Amino acid sequence: MNTQPTTPNALPQDYDLFVGLDWADDQHVLSVGAAGATTIQRSTLEQTPQALAQWANALRTRCPNGWIAVCLEQSRGALIAGLMAYEHLVLYPVNPKSLARFRQALHPSGSKDDPNDADLLLELVLKHCDRLRPWRPDTVQTRQLALLCEQRRGFVDQRTALTNQLQAHLKAIFPQALQLVGQNLASLMATDFLKKWPTLAAVQAASPTVLRQFYYGHNSRSEELIRQRLGLVKSAVALTCDPALLAAHSLGIQTLVAQLQALRPFIEQHDQQIAQLFAAHPDHAIFESLPGAGAVLAPRLLTALGTDRSRFPQAVAHSCYTGIAPVTEQSGKTQRWVHVRWSCPKFLRQSWHEFANSSRKFCPWARACYEHLRKKMEHHQAIRKLAYIWQRIVWRMWQNHDTYDEVRYLSSLQTRGLEHYASLRAKASPQPPQPAT
Repeated sequence: MNTQPTTPNALPQDYDLFVGLDWADDQHVLSVGAAGATTIQRSTLEQTPQALAQWANALRTRCPNGWIAVCLEQSRGALIAGLMAYEHLVLYPVNPKSLARFRQALHPSGSKDDPNDADLLLELVLKHCDRLRPWRPDTVQTRQLALLCEQRRGFVDQRTALTNQLQAHLKAIFPQALQLVGQNLASLMATDFLKKWPTLAAVQAASPTVLRQFYYGHNSRSEELIRQRLGLVKSAVALTCDPALLAAHSLGIQTLVAQLQALRPFIEQHDQQIAQLFAAHPDHAIFESLPGAGAVLAPRLLTALGTDRSRFPQAVAHSCYTGIAPVTEQSGKTQRWVHVRWSCPKFLRQSWHEFANSSRKFCPWARACYEHLRKKMEHHQAIRKLAYIWQRIVWRMWQNHDTYDEVRYLSSLQTRGLEHYASLRAKASPQPPQPAT
């Protein structure tokens, strides 16, 4: 059985056929050609498992002993999932922006259609194969962990949006609820409370004994806090008595509460599966040793690097890929502009940004470095610079299969003549305890 090329940049002569595939939800457009050939075969392909299998097997019959390069516009999704099962197909995902700019360079009029895009993808892989990177899937364990981490973040963002909407409804008719249930409106106590008592009139109709039992049943047992809340319920004045507002907003509150209650167990299931996969991963010790990573960020950093050590031969390659390294634009000798990298996987950049920000609370030198940078730049720029430093450290740990050792890192700074950064640790306060995981 043939395997995929082992070099990151295979040459055209390594392939028997080249395919430009412009994908769509229902039907794909194909342009097929061979190296040195002047004719292009164009066809369409239905987005069904049966059609993909028939097409891939037909190519295998046509080229029984060779590889086939397929250039397409995505790096994951239904089409990639379907094609990755065929080892004779070497996939070359292209950034949609790259294809758009290539199209604009050849067709300044702005004309666009699917057959033309398929031809452009074929031309890219046929003439510029050495500049493209073939797609190699990571291990099943790492890919599953990466998908779960990103999926979990999406559901957490949904939870945040729901709580923001819920807060707006409460401020319209029942602002006292924010004191009666706390600021975390997604908590079990908050959703159970608002499900039972969505208005001030409803909670005032309940007896103090019932309210006390409710708080005790949700592990809120501070006697002083309970007395404060019961006193607030007794003395509170309704913001409005308008029946129209009360009816509409109370229904909105109950609707949002039901959505938050339905979402909670699935976020918890994601947390459990992520924890299990991360604990079983061979590289988990590297990332859980990072100060401030914790149970959420450590798996995300692991999947950002993956398990293929050859994918990022240098730390700067990973910094550029994740969008932490800045971009420099220069025109002539006088115009020079350095700005944040816009085209990158936003979730990976967010992961490193959040980790660098968290590390300030648990790593003395990171905190001191951030404070030093803040004297010269704004918060987010300082965090990105700190993330860039962390990426160099973590990349070396990842390459050497080492866990984090702060003493060793500070010693290496002094060895390399960077005493200024090493001395920052002396200015930092004592290191606080590690985050609970």
